[in-house]
Amino acid sequence: MEELIKQFLDYLAVERGLSENTLVSYGRDLAKFSQFLGSRSAQDIRKITKNDISKYLFFLKGNKLSSNSIARNLVAIKVFYRFLVTERIMTEDVAGIFESPKIWRALPEVLTGAEVAKIIESPCPKDSAGLRDRAVLELMYATGMRVSEVADLVLEGLNLDVGFIKCKGKGGKERIIPVGRKAKDALLKYLEKSRKKLSKKAALDKHLFVSRLGRRLSRQSLWKLIKKYTRRAGIKRKITPHTLRHSFATHLLERGADLRSLQEMLGHADISTTQLYTHIDKSRLKGIHKKYHPRG
Repeated sequence: MEELIKQFLDYLAVERGLSENTLVSYGRDLAKFSQFLGSRSAQDIRKITKNDISKYLFFLKGNKLSSNSIARNLVAIKVFYRFLVTERIMTEDVAGIFESPKIWRALPEVLTGAEVAKIIESPCPKDSAGLRDRAVLELMYATGMRVSEVADLVLEGLNLDVGFIKCKGKGGKERIIPVGRKAKDALLKYLEKSRKKLSKKAALDKHLFVSRLGRRLSRQSLWKLIKKYTRRAGIKRKITPHTLRHSFATHLLERGADLRSLQEMLGHADISTTQLYTHIDKSRLKGIHKKYHPRG
């Protein structure tokens, strides 16, 4: 079972080009499935039945996993079985009969324009790290990029003359996103006054944002950076790595952006994912109606 899972993850990485985070998630979920089967002496994948998978799903439910988590585990099993059938390791897809439960998508936390401004203006403008951090925050809010996408940005993908940046998203798909005036100004200051001062080794690295060691800023470093300036801005509410991305999308829709353009900028494969932000906007409108309408 372990060897088959490894082959499956290699397939997803090489043939499908899935991100490291996705691979880790699939690997973790399938390892739990394997452990469950092992505890019932059912390690031979060819002998596992629909009933075994059903028992596993009830086991997850009994452990109080959310419907979203159970759905994610089932997706991993279904994709794994499709792979096994495609590779002719199995003749029957016993997981194909299961329908994934409908996933409840909670509305993401969104900052106000004033809160975003406070966070972006928190870095010190007089030191190299502060100029870099300001450029990071301005760019994230200007483009709606994921933290992992910002970490992977390279210098050659930036064209400030035209005002665009090339970004590599999920599945290795590239997209080009406009860079706003304020983000452009922050990036120019960082490149001219800060990047080389941060580290002598910075010139050896192709990545746009580098640390004091001259290496690419990791996803973890960028996430810590966001949390640091959120605290400094005095914002108490829950922040996630996607908060600036959610705020970017919501603020564009509030000001009249169309869904298709937003989908392209966010790099969503399916527009239904982008439509989540229309629900946020409707919630905001409902709140305004309730507050100001005499019979709200």
